[in-house]
Amino acid sequence: MQESRLFQILYHLLQHGQATAPQLARKLEVSVRTIYRDIDALSGAGIPVYTEAGRNGGIYLMEGFVLDRTLLSRQEKQEILSALQSLAAVGHDLGILEKLTGLFGISSENWFEVDFSRWWEPKRQNDTFTLLKSAILRCKCVRISYANSCGALSERTVHPLKLAYRSAAWYLKAYCTRKQDYRIFKLNRILDLEVLEEGFVPQPFPESEETSKAVCTHFKFRFPKELAYRVYDEFDRDYVTQEENGDLLVSAYMPADAWLTGFLLSFGDQVDVIEPAYLKDILAEQGKLIYEKSKT
Repeated sequence: MQESRLFQILYHLLQHGQATAPQLARKLEVSVRTIYRDIDALSGAGIPVYTEAGRNGGIYLMEGFVLDRTLLSRQEKQEILSALQSLAAVGHDLGILEKLTGLFGISSENWFEVDFSRWWEPKRQNDTFTLLKSAILRCKCVRISYANSCGALSERTVHPLKLAYRSAAWYLKAYCTRKQDYRIFKLNRILDLEVLEEGFVPQPFPESEETSKAVCTHFKFRFPKELAYRVYDEFDRDYVTQEENGDLLVSAYMPADAWLTGFLLSFGDQVDVIEPAYLKDILAEQGKLIYEKSKT
């Protein structure tokens, strides 16, 4: 709280040139004595702030402070503002962005925007992201209704730890109280959520490459060149090799779940599964079921 108040005092002096202790006390809703303690703290931190007594006296910053004390180049200032703009785009309420824009004397280009909603849907997921962000920062438990990759619905109470963006999607890394273990939930599959009053002690989410590989299988697929736009939507170019005839060979580790089966079926007969061999049988069986159901 004091750090925020000190910045507000400094910003007021930079913006207005001077102030009186009673003015700042009213503005910040503290006592005049507290303001003088804050001025001492600013002075102790190396900020050239001083007071003058008398009817026209007050609190001042040494003239030329902004120019003499600013050690950042214009490019460095712009990079700071751009970074803050990025945070603002993902839901952070950053009044400091406007303050630093005025302090630096340069404009912050609005170059970055994040919208979590799908093109054809209302912006419900924006609300999901904001609620989860708040729960993470406040260390509050969250009750979610979740649809997993196999289509099963479940109610979970989780300790939300981190929001992560990976493979063109947002995920929640959390501790699941039902499973008594750490889990990753895709935001699109969180159907409902409620932030609870119950708190938790945050623990770091275990990041392990070995754990990731343990739940993944190595796959090889071949796609015709005409489907390059879809292939590169899902796979990084490092996993794609173009053959002499233009076809695309994909080699990657992926979870062997219902999502993968549905993803491959969406290509119809335009995908050739090279390995593992058992996946061909699964796709054939699913295709047969689709065919039988379509006849009825």
